[in-house]
Amino acid sequence: MQSTFNPLGDRFRGYLPVIVDIETAGFNAKKNPLLEIAAVIVEPDADGLLHVTEKHHCNIVPFKNSELDEAALKFNGIDPYHPFRMAIEEKEALNRLFPPIKAAVKRNHCKRAILVGHNPAFDINFLNAAIDRTNHKRSPFHPFSSFDTATLGGLVYGQTVLAKIAQAAGLAWDNSRAHSALYDAEQTAELFCLIINRWKKLSELEALQNSPISDLAHNNTPAGDLAEQ
Repeated sequence: MQSTFNPLGDRFRGYLPVIVDIETAGFNAKKNPLLEIAAVIVEPDADGLLHVTEKHHCNIVPFKNSELDEAALKFNGIDPYHPFRMAIEEKEALNRLFPPIKAAVKRNHCKRAILVGHNPAFDINFLNAAIDRTNHKRSPFHPFSSFDTATLGGLVYGQTVLAKIAQAAGLAWDNSRAHSALYDAEQTAELFCLIINRWKKLSELEALQNSPISDLAHNNTPAGDLAEQ
């Protein structure tokens, strides 16, 4: 992919937002395995508006001696050992996901990626546990900072559940596809772009309204025109 017109190096303190969703076989990052991981890269267009540019996804084999929580598997509907999953080992999954993220970090003049997630403490804990288990030395992600779309959704739309925020934002939502890492990451990415782009447009409008040119135009408006407004 070619370099973007407006690299994000100055937008988020040198961090590139990468939307991540992880499906697991439980809530304990040390004992329960990753089963799916998806990463969606967002980058700006010529107008500086964020859009999804890349999607990456892997199904993962439970690591050796990991514990599978049957309630978690029932919730996400994943059969960890189903042959059609084409699952790979944790280390291979990270080796596939990290290079394109690093490439995006570089072309956007950023220093690291920052994980964007819906209640991302869960995702970042499991990602860090996998990095530790596989002895991966060069993660592109900041080890603890993250952006939370649950917080952003609460601010902008008054909702904190991903499905409800998406619906409030006018995005399509398919319950039958929810709790798939790729689908949830895609929806979260679309939501993140929508909120960030909305803020950019509002900020530009506010700057225009407060500009000297705007004041001059207002002051030069005939009294009769003001009365009609």
